[in-house]
Amino acid sequence: MNPQATPRHYLTTTIPYVNSRPHLGFVLELVQADVLARHHRRLGHRVRLLTGTDDNSLKNVLAAEEQGVPVQQLVDRNADAFAALRGPLSLSTDDFLRTSSDPRHRPGVERLWRACADHGDLYRKHYAGLYCVGCEQFYPEEELDGGRCPEHGTEPQLVVEENWFFRLSRYTERLHGLVSSGRLRIEPEARHNEVLSFIASGLRDFSVSRSRERARGWGIPVPGDPDQVVYVWWDALGNYVTALDHATGGAAYDEWWEGSERRVHHVGKGVVRFHAVYWPAILLSAGLPLPTDILVHDYLTVDGRKISKSAAGGTVDPLGLVERYGADAVRWWLLREVPRVGDADFTEQRLVARFDMELANGAGNLVHRTVAMVHRYRGGVVPDVPLPDCPVVRACRTAPDRVSAALDGFDLRRATAAVLGLVEEANRHIEAARPWELARAERSGDRSAGARLDEVLAVLVHACRALGRELAPFLPDGAARITAQCAGSPLPAPAPLFPRLSDPRADPVPRADPGPRATPGPRPAARPR
Repeated sequence: MNPQATPRHYLTTTIPYVNSRPHLGFVLELVQADVLARHHRRLGHRVRLLTGTDDNSLKNVLAAEEQGVPVQQLVDRNADAFAALRGPLSLSTDDFLRTSSDPRHRPGVERLWRACADHGDLYRKHYAGLYCVGCEQFYPEEELDGGRCPEHGTEPQLVVEENWFFRLSRYTERLHGLVSSGRLRIEPEARHNEVLSFIASGLRDFSVSRSRERARGWGIPVPGDPDQVVYVWWDALGNYVTALDHATGGAAYDEWWEGSERRVHHVGKGVVRFHAVYWPAILLSAGLPLPTDILVHDYLTVDGRKISKSAAGGTVDPLGLVERYGADAVRWWLLREVPRVGDADFTEQRLVARFDMELANGAGNLVHRTVAMVHRYRGGVVPDVPLPDCPVVRACRTAPDRVSAALDGFDLRRATAAVLGLVEEANRHIEAARPWELARAERSGDRSAGARLDEVLAVLVHACRALGRELAPFLPDGAARITAQCAGSPLPAPAPLFPRLSDPRADPVPRADPGPRATPGPRPAARPR
């Protein structure tokens, strides 16, 4: 295939503040983006997946002051913790940008600023407003909840100073047209409607700088005005192009921003406005292409409270979870439990229950039973017979399209359900065909039973191999184990693929909600705890 004709997908996550270590809420976004990146690579598309850290935030400065350490020391330490998520969570990120230290970033931000200034969209203005440090955002009084930030529940600070402002109001009609037409696609629909409503309410110019004094001297100076620092959101949003050497007009920018068919931002619902309104307006001002897709996830909560990096808000250490339960379990809970719309409450009990029911007792049990039967009845050799036109074979044939359709709609729960559909069909096939009875009849001299058993075993191995392929974007490690277990002929000896996380002797862990149930069979040994 001509590389120039191959579809290109530039995928990004938001870049989190590094005032503390990572929490599970951000890992949700990383895993979702990783699934889409792996999916498109599997289709033969060219993919670049970017993540990084937002180092130039006042929150980071205040955290360093509270801990009595230099800002750069705190930023370096915590940014390293975010970068270290890649291996334990089996992420396939291609690039990682830190806004305080990456040499690509500051020149790119400065070029973006100058482009908007040249277009007449930046001006200085004296301003008084209510500012939430947690959001790094000014709020009009009508958007406060009882005088408090709707996101953090804290009272915003009154800030009076002179800043640079961006003429957002100039782009109201163009933004409304882009969003309403779907040229700037926002998923799910509830977030699309939210953005349209916000635009229709009237867009106000917004502050895009802070005084150097209030920023404690931390951040990127405004070009030509060193007493002002570029607003952290302008700084952070710019990373999507600065990581592509936009400052120098390099080949990466031409290939992945100008040249990509899809430029996809993965974001949380709390920052939709910045990505779906402010950032497109900045790009319009600078004369640059817009993102094509903004995919929005809701929040993870603990006891109904949003997970945050502070213990006060409820926090969950993702690396600790991986150490206890493995990357497959953490990724699977995030992909299966989190709805397309709506928050998801996390507990370790739910993580264990989801893993045990759908992976240990479901996918893992199916593969283990299948391989064990091939060894028991055919010495490990997969029967080389034509596959019949049966529900299992048809499910294997249609699964890739069903998975693709779900991922195209940014519905990861539906996509994983389509994969689990293979397990359900294969288990129904086992119960209907009853291969153990066919084996007994074959031993009694019934040749037709032996031929039927060959066909059943071939169908089941075919299903397990399809399961490994379709599971790969979601659980790259677990899928690789399934593929290795079902590779070649004779097959490797059967081995547990997803050992149960809960004690198999204990009562079953209550499940969060119904899901596919595997037919009972050989149970893998429990994972050591």
